Amino acid sequence: MRPDLMEILRCPVCRGELALEVRRKDGDEIVDGTLRCAHCHVDYPIQDGIPDLLPPDERA
Repeated sequence: MRPDLMEILRCPVCRGELALEVRRKDGDEIVDGTLRCAHCHVDYPIQDGIPDLLPPDERA
């Protein structure tokens, strides 16, 4: 995931702003981490550079 996407990404549950926690980067690309909504406190994982923005009750 590119960090500049943070400007447009919002929480799919409440449309709140997301905070980024980076665990692993490859150059400028975020490979593993978490997006966390400051308003409703839902976490969205980033795995292999892909953010999973499905609401928690819709994840497999």
